[in-house]
Amino acid sequence: MNKFLYLFLSITFLITSCNISAQPGIYGSTNKKAEELFKKGYSAYRNSYGSAEKLQEAETYVLKAIKKDPEFSAAYLMMGEIEIAKGNLDKAISYKEQALSINPEFSKNEYFYLARLLMRAGEYEKCKRNSLKFLNYKNTNEHFQSEARQMLINCEFAEEAIKSPVPFDPKNLGSEINTDRAEYFPTFTGDGDKVIFTRRILEPTAVRRGGQQEDFYTSTRKKGIWEEASPLSSSINSFFNEGAPTISADGNFLIFTSCQGVDGEYGDNRQGMGSCDLFYAQRIGNKWGKPRNLGSKINTRHWESQPCFSADGRTLYFIRAVKTGRSLDPDQQDIYVSKLENSGYWTTPEKLSNIINTPMREESVFIHPDGQTLYFGSNGHPGMGGMDLYFSRLQENGEWGTPVNLGYPINTSGNENSIIVSPDGELAYFASDRKGGFGELDLYSFELPEIAKPIYASYMKGIVYDEVTKAKLNATFEIIDITNNEVVLVSNSDPITGEFLVNIPTNKNLAINVAKKGYFFFSKNFAFDNSKEPQNIDIPLSKIEVSEKPFVLENIFFDVAKFNLKQESRAELNKLFELMEQNEAVKIEIGGHTDSDGDSKLNKELSEKRAKSVVNYLVLKGIDISRLTFTGYGSANPRAKNDSPENKALNRRTEVKIIGA
Repeated sequence: MNKFLYLFLSITFLITSCNISAQPGIYGSTNKKAEELFKKGYSAYRNSYGSAEKLQEAETYVLKAIKKDPEFSAAYLMMGEIEIAKGNLDKAISYKEQALSINPEFSKNEYFYLARLLMRAGEYEKCKRNSLKFLNYKNTNEHFQSEARQMLINCEFAEEAIKSPVPFDPKNLGSEINTDRAEYFPTFTGDGDKVIFTRRILEPTAVRRGGQQEDFYTSTRKKGIWEEASPLSSSINSFFNEGAPTISADGNFLIFTSCQGVDGEYGDNRQGMGSCDLFYAQRIGNKWGKPRNLGSKINTRHWESQPCFSADGRTLYFIRAVKTGRSLDPDQQDIYVSKLENSGYWTTPEKLSNIINTPMREESVFIHPDGQTLYFGSNGHPGMGGMDLYFSRLQENGEWGTPVNLGYPINTSGNENSIIVSPDGELAYFASDRKGGFGELDLYSFELPEIAKPIYASYMKGIVYDEVTKAKLNATFEIIDITNNEVVLVSNSDPITGEFLVNIPTNKNLAINVAKKGYFFFSKNFAFDNSKEPQNIDIPLSKIEVSEKPFVLENIFFDVAKFNLKQESRAELNKLFELMEQNEAVKIEIGGHTDSDGDSKLNKELSEKRAKSVVNYLVLKGIDISRLTFTGYGSANPRAKNDSPENKALNRRTEVKIIGA
């Protein structure tokens, strides 16, 4: 049985069973033998705890009670509860309908319970009738009233959604990923070619967990084909459960859920603060370090789970469920967000607004690499009945827009969750136990409907190295939106391999800055559009030392024939200022260059004024003028022939030369 269906049915069972008492005579049966049989069946059911043997015993007694008294409403309701426990939704509905047909006024709450089952079964017209019947009663449970009204909204939505289905053709990821065990909660690197997911495996010694546990597995896609998945790392996988991972774009930073509690059973610094906590681990080269708790800013005595680490490297979304007493409140489960400060500490998490979070349950949050499209599961927005999948767009005012349901048949009357969307926005991934799989939950992909696609996000990958020695370098990356100087992304190259991989949104004019102490920073400008291919670029860094070799400042901008620095230049100028601050002995020359169009004397004057503008900016920021000189070269030192617009753009530049260190 789908674990989410089992959860739903279990909750229904717990709620409804409290209304059935074994006290004789109060359910309308005058047959004492029938009531005795009912009491025995009820007792077996109450003590079954999912035991097939006990449920069968309960069923035998209750069916005998019905045979003794075919008008015994309570016995039919009891059979409905037994079928719920067995996972037989249709039979449960049938028995409850029979009970209410025999005695329509037997229990007003039973119309609510029946409506809930009918919603789960996708019987929307019947669900509406029973919801309205329940709402017509006076003095009923306020929580039930609220849920009944929500079911009416969902029924109306679902009936319209079924009339206008969206394209949906899920593809199994194959035997390299899926097995006869359950696979779920996938996460992908920024290029989409490495996946990490949760697999439920047999662990006979894990008696408390039914002889099963959860570990992380990983697979790499080469030439479009997934390799056979293997365990992620013994540093992370343990005897206990690991679940719901999220990986950084470069595949070197993992955040995941662990529920060992405050006792710290792991013995490897995985001691928790509450029910479930978020932990992180870092990879250097090919080796994963030991997991560490994300700390008390993120984790509480409540339940933190299902993290999603954004492509900008600075934002963490996750789910928090409130713990009341010893249990979790299913109606206090919301999406939270925390930011990673420059100091390296997480901010106190904030709950997303009521536009996203509802009085009911939210889960499975995913922020796309575009940074502007949020996907999540909820049963509190208009939907098909269970947990549905939604998306929301970030608005210009910084607020999330009204969530949009992904539509039918992506969403059904059951529970859908765990959606992940590829960087290019074409494919979504999810877990399902649908027919035709390898067993239990499998991982699938499907093409997103056009309306639900995010902004296309490309990626850049390569290696950072010392230009002279070729040694691989650990450097810091910043991707900056030069239109507003906002930092879009922060990342690092691997300390051992020098490799990096960062996602890049395609609807912005971006600058990339790569910096390492003791080296001159690398800069480049990118203006991506939706057709831009991924970038593969190796980045050489040069040590800060006196040299005749100039460094081009790729992101210094002026208007045509003018020397006033444009707003878009500030990010690059600030990087140069930081370099000068960190290296107090360094002296530099700023060189201005133009193309060969126009008068050569005017070009030289313009280039000199532009170079002086850069010097003036640094002086105003606090750099001593004695460390700065400037020269206007005009068109005397071209980088390329002045024979095309592209080459002329290369020749119009600002350079830095280190003249003292």
